Amino acid sequence: MNHLIRFHKYRHPQDMGAPEVEAFLSDLAVRRDVSASTQNQALSAILFLYKQVLQIELPWLEGVIRAKRSQRLPVVLTREEVASVLAQLDGTLWLVSSLLYGSGMRLMEVLRLRVKDVEFSRLEILIRDGKGHKDRVTMLPSKLVAPLQLHLERVKQLHRQDLLEGYGKANLPHALARKYPNAAAEWGWQFVFPSINRSEDPRSGGIFRHHLHEKTIQRAIRNAVRRIGLHNPATPHTLRHCFATHLLESGQDIRTVQELLGHADVKTTQIYTHVLNRGGLAVLSPLDRP
Repeated sequence: MNHLIRFHKYRHPQDMGAPEVEAFLSDLAVRRDVSASTQNQALSAILFLYKQVLQIELPWLEGVIRAKRSQRLPVVLTREEVASVLAQLDGTLWLVSSLLYGSGMRLMEVLRLRVKDVEFSRLEILIRDGKGHKDRVTMLPSKLVAPLQLHLERVKQLHRQDLLEGYGKANLPHALARKYPNAAAEWGWQFVFPSINRSEDPRSGGIFRHHLHEKTIQRAIRNAVRRIGLHNPATPHTLRHCFATHLLESGQDIRTVQELLGHADVKTTQIYTHVLNRGGLAVLSPLDRP
């Protein structure tokens, strides 16, 4: 708000309207060259001020020059770099990170995974209510079957202990807790990667064992990347980028990769062909031809 007021020579916002707001937002994009997200944040703050504080409705701001959203290629590690990062991890941290790379799931999709959604016989993982509120199926790497089964045995023992102590319920999505009051304590509804400690749900007041916190995985991968001296700013989401790129690199059909990632539009998946720098048809440079 201070920037808007200073831009218009300290006029009170109540004395300004849509033309002044448009001029300020356009200046952000043209003269100050801010990012699209910064401009949108400024717009949201201004709209909140006028609607919620000043009780003034601004007309639709059609004259604003919008900042262009930059198109950046995702960071993708080589197979050797991914192996080096995973080698720095162990236990649950290694298992979660391996699933990120081996299945292409987003971090929160892995952490919110329920026991009943892992299908070992078909080597499939059902992702419920993913981005865009869509369900999809992705692969379960065969190399992770034995480690994941062993992990679930330990989680099952933890769940039994919780039940003996009068707890053992998991948070259920949406209205399922009311529809199926006993389901929360069932083994199938437990998180595959539960938190070490039980905690109180601020909404219901109940004591649950929530899933592992995402910052735990983010911190572990950041430290692993630092230990091996990797200069790329790799994050848990980088492993999802690596999954897609390495599949395309091995000749996998882009439509299949699109479905595994849960992209609504194949254009989103096509960015990984630019990372490969060879296009969707794997075009060779004339210099590389025999």
